[in-house]
Amino acid sequence: MFRRFRQTSSRQIGFAFDIDGVLLRGKTPIPGASDALKLLTKSKIPYILLTNGGGTTERERVQFISKTLNTEISPEQIVLSHSPYKGLVNKFERILAVGTPSVRHVAERYGFKDVIHQTDIIRYNRSITPFSGLSDAQLNEYSREISNLDSKKFDAVLVFNDPHDWAADLQIISDIINSENGMLNTLRIEKSGTPSVPIFFSNQDLLWANPYSLNRFGQGAFRQLVHKLYAEMNDQKTLEDTTIGKPTKFTYDFAHDVLVNWRHKLLLSTREPIKVAQGPSPFNKVFMVGDNPASDIIGAQNYGWDSCLVKTGVYRESDELTYCKPTMIVDDVFHAVTKVLEENL
Repeated sequence: MFRRFRQTSSRQIGFAFDIDGVLLRGKTPIPGASDALKLLTKSKIPYILLTNGGGTTERERVQFISKTLNTEISPEQIVLSHSPYKGLVNKFERILAVGTPSVRHVAERYGFKDVIHQTDIIRYNRSITPFSGLSDAQLNEYSREISNLDSKKFDAVLVFNDPHDWAADLQIISDIINSENGMLNTLRIEKSGTPSVPIFFSNQDLLWANPYSLNRFGQGAFRQLVHKLYAEMNDQKTLEDTTIGKPTKFTYDFAHDVLVNWRHKLLLSTREPIKVAQGPSPFNKVFMVGDNPASDIIGAQNYGWDSCLVKTGVYRESDELTYCKPTMIVDDVFHAVTKVLEENL
């Protein structure tokens, strides 16, 4: 049985949890993760999931996590790396949605009207990406025939999650951001740090933790390659891009609003959609529980949140933390939650 913790008006706290390396390792639950979330649910302490992962809708992601951790989580309790892209729907007509094949569905669910996936361009002309690793069967499954692919301009490139066919994806992104006014099959003459169309990355994590014993390259590594190739084609000018996800203030602002809204729903005991007016934060403290010092911990520190660094993911005890200072370093997520509650309630 869990001890029940209760908040008071003078001690309002909330939690934000990374997923990979904190709650799950691949598809396997990290010991104590389920108990940690159940304890917060029982104590009616608001929490959200804040991840640099993506590639699915928020509803699909929490359905998997809820089943895996045997605890109910609402789609209103999660911020994926690309969740803030919802705010771009009315700004761009045609977008290149880069990532795994599932991101087309995500972009369309967000409301984007004209979504092109990079596999559509490979299908249009295989010679565009001579080193693609996609088989014909995969291409037929993932791509669509787009009739006006070469006659309507692209308005933006949005990287939703880590793409899997890097050689092809680097070539296609380079083509679009170096094109003449966003038109496929063209190359601008001008050399500039400003791309032909805006490009957005949903996170900048160089490394992430999966079931393998060593950390793996993430979207941050892919972004560095895009930047390097762009500089080579533009007289070494630095690519101007927009990066969201942890540790950016943009994403922490978005996450804070989600956490405040969820707290309000808990207080009202309602399932109806609500939007709380912006104002002073109701929280005395918010604790970011993460495994990656370079995104979870430094992002929380810069935003004014407290942080709990766990040892179940990217972080290794031999790592130097010269650029950030976690509020606490603990073995795992359950120890993070219980220690915070015992010290603050």
